[in-house]
Amino acid sequence: MTRLALEQVTDFGDFTKGKNLKEFFKQAYSNISSQNCLSDVRLSPDGRHIHVIVRQPKSGLMTHDKYQRAHLMQCQKHVDLVLTGNVPIVDVIYIPQSKPEDGASVLGVIFENGRVEFWKFLECRSGWHLLQTVDLCKSPRAKVISVCMCQNFIIWCEERPPSENSNSVSSNLRFCICKKTIEVNEGGVSLGNVKIALHNNPQYTIISSGDLVYLLPDMRENRVSCKVFLAWSPEHDSFKVHSACSCTLMKSSSKESDFKRLVTDCIGLLFTINPPDICGFSPTGCGDLLLLLSTGWVCIMKRDGSLHNIYKLPDNCLSASGSQNSLNIYNEILALTIGRTLFLIDTKCGLELERISLKTEGLLFVNTLDSHSPQMLSETGLFVVIQNMKPSPMLSEDSSVLLVEAVFEEACKYYQQRSLSSTQLTVEKLKNGGMFQAPISLAAILRDYLSQERLMSSLESELRSLVLLEDIKTSVVKASEKDLENHCESLVQQEICRLLSGELERENLQYLNSIFHLFPTYSWHAMQAVLHLRCNGEGLLSSKAPAELWKIILSPVQPTANLAHCNGQQKHTAVPVFELLCHSIFKFQPSWLPRILELAQQQSGGSSKSSWGYGMKESSESLPLYKRALTVLPCNGTYQHLKVELLLCSERPKAIMQALQILIKQGQWEQVAQAAERFCRQSPLLNKEIFSALLCEVSQHRDLDPYLDLLWTLCPEDMTVTSILNIVLKDLPDLTQNSRPFEAHGSQVTIRLLKPLLRKVLQRETKPSQRYADILQSPTVPPLTPPRQPKGLFRDPRIDLFRYLF
Repeated sequence: MTRLALEQVTDFGDFTKGKNLKEFFKQAYSNISSQNCLSDVRLSPDGRHIHVIVRQPKSGLMTHDKYQRAHLMQCQKHVDLVLTGNVPIVDVIYIPQSKPEDGASVLGVIFENGRVEFWKFLECRSGWHLLQTVDLCKSPRAKVISVCMCQNFIIWCEERPPSENSNSVSSNLRFCICKKTIEVNEGGVSLGNVKIALHNNPQYTIISSGDLVYLLPDMRENRVSCKVFLAWSPEHDSFKVHSACSCTLMKSSSKESDFKRLVTDCIGLLFTINPPDICGFSPTGCGDLLLLLSTGWVCIMKRDGSLHNIYKLPDNCLSASGSQNSLNIYNEILALTIGRTLFLIDTKCGLELERISLKTEGLLFVNTLDSHSPQMLSETGLFVVIQNMKPSPMLSEDSSVLLVEAVFEEACKYYQQRSLSSTQLTVEKLKNGGMFQAPISLAAILRDYLSQERLMSSLESELRSLVLLEDIKTSVVKASEKDLENHCESLVQQEICRLLSGELERENLQYLNSIFHLFPTYSWHAMQAVLHLRCNGEGLLSSKAPAELWKIILSPVQPTANLAHCNGQQKHTAVPVFELLCHSIFKFQPSWLPRILELAQQQSGGSSKSSWGYGMKESSESLPLYKRALTVLPCNGTYQHLKVELLLCSERPKAIMQALQILIKQGQWEQVAQAAERFCRQSPLLNKEIFSALLCEVSQHRDLDPYLDLLWTLCPEDMTVTSILNIVLKDLPDLTQNSRPFEAHGSQVTIRLLKPLLRKVLQRETKPSQRYADILQSPTVPPLTPPRQPKGLFRDPRIDLFRYLF
C-alpha cells in the first residue's frame, strides 16, 4: 500500500549567526503583511537560499542561506544579504551563468525606481558579495511593477507617469512592457539596450514559462481589459490574446506593439464573455501555464492556446480558505495548497491521490536538484512529499490462527441471524460441536474445508482485508496526535469497503449510517475511492466500480428507513446507501448531485424511459432514483436549481413537467425553451403537454415572445386550429379598457403573434392527406364522377377563416 506523506527536511543547515530556520521566519514574519506573507517569499532554483521581501515598516530583504561545508558554518564572519531602505523592492530574480562551470547563479534585486543590484553567493568567501548596480529604466520617474527572466532577457512591466492631458482611459493604459538582453560572465553582468515590446497596456504581472512570457492582468481592476491576458514570445516579439473561458485563444500571433490595436479585433467578443478570475498561477517551465480559477477548476493553459481542466476543488473551498494558495506540477503530480490543506492530484486522470492537513500555510516550490518531488516551505520549516510503502500483511502462522478465528466468527454471526433459537452460538460451542444438529454440521463443514487449501485461497482476499483492518485499528490506538488523522481516514475507508463488499444487513446499514454521521469528510473521500469517481473537463462523472457494488448502493429503499431531510437534518433511523451517498455529495460537492443521478440511472439498467407510466403507483420498493436523490435537498426551497436539474435528469414526464413549472414560476424563459426543445422530441404525449402549458403562458404575458419561433416548431401534429384557439381563449387574462386586438405592444397576446402558428396548422389541415393515397388509387376501375354544382355555391369555411386571419 502506497501513501503520500510530508516529511520535514532536517538538514537545511544553520543560517548566519547561528539562528535556525524557525527563528529566521519568526523574525521575518513579524515584518510581513499577514494577508500576503507567502507571496513575498522567494527561493533560489537550487533551494539553498530563502529570500523574504519585507514591505513594512521599511522595505528590505532578508535571506537565509544553506552552507554545504561544515567549517564554513562555524565561521563567525558571515556576509549577510540584509537590505533596508526607503525604496520598495519589487522582486528578486536569478540569472544563470553563461557557462555552467562558472559557478552559482547571480541574484538580481530589483527596486521600484528601476535600480538593480547584482549579488553573488560565494561560499568560500563566507557569503554574499555585491557585483554591480545598474538602472533598468530610462526615465527617473518610471516605476517597475513586475519583473522576470526569460532565456537571455530581463523583462519588466514599467509604469510611466501620466501626462497632464490624459483622460481616465489613458491613465489606466500608462504601462509598457520592456526588455533587455542580459549576460553574466567573469567580468560581471552585461546589459543590452532597452526595447519596448508593448505600449499603452494595463498593469500586468509577468510570468516566464520556457520561451514564453505570460502577462496576467490585475484582477482587482474591474475593466474590460482584465478579461484577457497575453502570451508573448520575446525571441520573435509576437503576441497571442488568451482568455480563461473555454474559447481560450481569441487572437493568433501578432507582432503589433500597441495594446489598443492588439485587442481591437477582440473588442466585440470581450463584451460577450465573462471569464472567471485567476486566483493562482504557476509556470510549468515548458511554455505552459498552470491556472487556479475562481470556479474551483485547476487548469493548464497550453502554449497553443488550449485550456485543459485537471481537477475541480470542492465547492466553496476557495472562499472558505481565503486567497492564500500555491500550486506546481512535479512530473505527473499536481501539488496545490489552499489555506492549510495540501492536495496531491494525478494530472493524467484528475484523481486526488492525497489530501494532507497542514498546521500553517505552505508555499510550494521547485528545486532544480530534485524537480520530481513536491517541496513546500512553511513557517515551521521545509517539507518534501515522500511515498510510504506499507507491505501487505502475509499469512504467517500467527495470522493463520486469526484467519481461522475470523471464519468461525462470521459463521456464528451468519447462523445466529437465520436461527429461530434464542441461544447464543459462540466460537467455542461451534468448535466443540454445539448443542444442536445444525451447529454440529456447520462445525464439521468448517473443519473439513479449513483443512484444505481451496477454502484459504477463496477467502484469502477477504481475510487479508480483515487482518489489515485489525492492524489499522491497532495503529489508531497507538498513533500519535500527528498521525491519528491519517489512520482514522484509512480505517473509515477500510470499513466502508468491507461493508459494501457483501450483503448489507440492517445492522450493517445502521453501522454505515453511524460512520457517515461521525466521519462525514472521511466517508466522502472513501466513497470517491470505492466508486472510482472521476470528473472530466465537461463536468461528466464516470465510475469504474463493478456492477455488484452499484447493485448494493442502489438497492431499494428499506421499509423502515425514514427519508425526511427537512432543513438538512436526518432522522436517527437507517438511511439507505444511495441516500447516504447523495447526502455526502450535497454537502461537499453539490454540483455533482445531478451527475451522480445520471450515473446511477445508467448503472441501474438505463434511465427511467422504460417506465413512462402516468398514474402508476409508486411503493418504497419502486421509488425512482430521482425522488430518492431529492430527499437530501432542504425543504425551504433554497436549492431550486438543483431540484430542477434532478427532475430533468430523471427524464420522467411528471418530473419534467414539474421542472418546467418551477422554471416558469421563476421566469427562467431561456431554460424553459431549452428544456421544451429537448424533451418534446421524446414522446408525443409529453410534447402535447409541454406545448399546451407554454401556449397558456403565451396567452397570459409577452415574456415568451423571443422564443415563439421555436415554440411554433414544437406544435404537435394532432393540434388543430380549434384546439389552439380554445387554449388561448381559456387562459386569456381579463381585458383592460385600452387593449385592442391588434396592438403592437402590450402584455396580452395578439392575432399578429399567433399568425405564424395558425397559418402552419391551417395549411396542414387544408392539405390533402397522402396517408391512404396508394389504397384509394385503382388503375382498373376509375372513380365515379361527382355531381356538378354551380360555381360559388360551395366554399370550405376554413378557407374563410384563413383569409380573415391573413
